[in-house]
Amino acid sequence: MIKHLITRIEMQMPKFSKGQVKIARFIEQNYAEAAYMTAARLGDTVGVSESTVVRFAMELGYSGYPQLQRAMQEIIRDKLTSVQRIDVTAERIGTDHVLDSVLNQDIERIRRTLEETSHTDFEQAVEAIVKAKKIYIFAVRSAASIANFLGYYLELCFGNVRVINATGTVEIYEHLFRLSGDDVLIGISFPRYSSMSVRAMEFARERGAHTVAITDSLVSPLVPAADSVLLARSDMASIVDSLVAPMSLINALIVATVVRKKDDVKATFSTLEEVWNNQDVYTKLDAQAAENTQ
Repeated sequence: MIKHLITRIEMQMPKFSKGQVKIARFIEQNYAEAAYMTAARLGDTVGVSESTVVRFAMELGYSGYPQLQRAMQEIIRDKLTSVQRIDVTAERIGTDHVLDSVLNQDIERIRRTLEETSHTDFEQAVEAIVKAKKIYIFAVRSAASIANFLGYYLELCFGNVRVINATGTVEIYEHLFRLSGDDVLIGISFPRYSSMSVRAMEFARERGAHTVAITDSLVSPLVPAADSVLLARSDMASIVDSLVAPMSLINALIVATVVRKKDDVKATFSTLEEVWNNQDVYTKLDAQAAENTQ
């Protein structure tokens, strides 16, 4: 099936009714605006009914208007500036019920992540991680926070992890030049995609390492250089990147690797517990204090 929305529209244009042509032309010229319109509002804007908009989406091969809307959003996500994202968010959410709106959107992102992430690629990634001589994790900007989270737990479990948040080209290759076919590189990037992450993935692929992309879409620039692709939805258009679904996916990745190497990880954490206790790493509440906190 043809993936690019504009290509679909152009191929179908001769078959459209007059009302559908109006919708098509508006989307072609104003997809950044149309991407966050409801079907009713899009219909009002171009002068057709809401049902005509829904039929237009189905004529293009989508299951309904929500899928068409997501296709428009795919086009613009990596093109919006930070200022444009703020305007789009204000238009979508407004000033009332922000908490409910944002949390419900994140719930939807997790649901879509569960539907869209390949279980086969997930298992391939887990297998590559547990067998790797060295695990490299590369992410910059906002994605660096979840890369550090992933790196923290994998390092505790396996002790062979390097998290790279470098932004200079020379520095990146200084961190990665020892990569080999025995290693794995996990690249993490979401719109607006990091060119540094793409270069790191390509370099790792050239060195023969297994490459894992944690990103939001099959059109992500990380995908061509990835052996395993793990999709996690990050559709927030505002200046704040929504990392809820990516974090949930990373939690699943950590748990799966621990389950695969359960005996080794148990032995590691038994030793760690002794160290933590001896060094008073965590506070110790006596029974009375614990009871008072309940």
